[in-house]
Amino acid sequence: MTTSNVSELTSAQHAAAMADHVRNGEARAFALGNRGPVRFDEQGRLHPDILEAYWQHGFYVFEGVIDPREIEELRAGVSELIDRAPIRKGADVDAQGRPALGRDFAIQPYVMVKPLSDPWGGTSALGGRHPAKMTEPTPEETAPEEVPYLIFGMCQSTPAALRLYGHPKLLAIAAGVNGEDFVPYNDAIFVKQPGLGGSVSWHQDGITHWNAPDWDEGIHGFNFQVQLYKTTAANGLWVVPGTHKIGRVDIKAKVAANDGSDMLPDAVPLLCEPGDVTIVNRQCLHGSFANTSPDIRVSITFGFHRRSSVLGVRGKLSLKGDDMSWSDGDVFDEQRVFDRSAVIPVAIDARRCHFPDETPYHYQPFEGLEDDFRFNDETFDRVIRDYNTRDLAI
Repeated sequence: MTTSNVSELTSAQHAAAMADHVRNGEARAFALGNRGPVRFDEQGRLHPDILEAYWQHGFYVFEGVIDPREIEELRAGVSELIDRAPIRKGADVDAQGRPALGRDFAIQPYVMVKPLSDPWGGTSALGGRHPAKMTEPTPEETAPEEVPYLIFGMCQSTPAALRLYGHPKLLAIAAGVNGEDFVPYNDAIFVKQPGLGGSVSWHQDGITHWNAPDWDEGIHGFNFQVQLYKTTAANGLWVVPGTHKIGRVDIKAKVAANDGSDMLPDAVPLLCEPGDVTIVNRQCLHGSFANTSPDIRVSITFGFHRRSSVLGVRGKLSLKGDDMSWSDGDVFDEQRVFDRSAVIPVAIDARRCHFPDETPYHYQPFEGLEDDFRFNDETFDRVIRDYNTRDLAI
């Protein structure tokens, strides 16, 4: 599929054109060996074999992290969010005529797109970091005008998602990669409904530190994706291994060198079962195709940084729901970092209340402050409500 015919395929033709690429990508993915259960050493630190594989390839697939009960709770919460989405961008009601969720949030929670479209590729949106357009198949005539693409603010919208944010294994992984004083980035739920979900064109996430004198392969942090359903090569994220180590990639040139095709031959899909969790370095070249498959994908995505990567840095990424512009933000001083990080101890305590038999994670930056950040109505209003206005985006 080349950039010259990005809108000329039906859904069925797009799926057929993907078949060989999907099959070859699956073989490459399983050959890498960067997948398996979460393992820790005798000191409770992330196992060095996992860290070695992560830093080599730029991503890792953790298998079976989230148990089936929690997956069902998350599915129920996200299904409600999808049902409560506005019927189109800026609308006040959902498809059933009810008030759309989040119209009173400081940041509107929904990004709505045309079915099977690539809303960012080849545009100036998001700082122009998506320079090449993906294939945009023609949806079925019965498709709605717009569909949910991203959902922001999960910690205030869905109790199960707030509890997930305090998952002890995920936070221990974050500490293993970014240090015990790690800090949060942002979160979003990617929704790819079957036959409708839009694509995400090839890009690298980081903005602020590419030319920094202390640049290295981990300076822009990473994202988790918790997979609520089976994630396939047809509906899932694809990553080009090792690109987190080489600086900025000339994406337009890379696509052009591939005869204009968005099916990059060195990319691999992140293949997951429900409850698997991926970790992807934000500097890796990654993207996903329009979902012309019969399978839904829902990826609960949230990231973490090294504290040193954000402290004293002026933020660059400023997302305001459907407003995809980027602009200089605030300087992330100690108070800003503390205020955004406070979501973590509240999430840990919300999880403790719901899963009393689980050992909670101990988050070092809030040691001794736990009682000030117990999960209750007061801390919800003080810490969780509109927390994403304080995101630490670089």
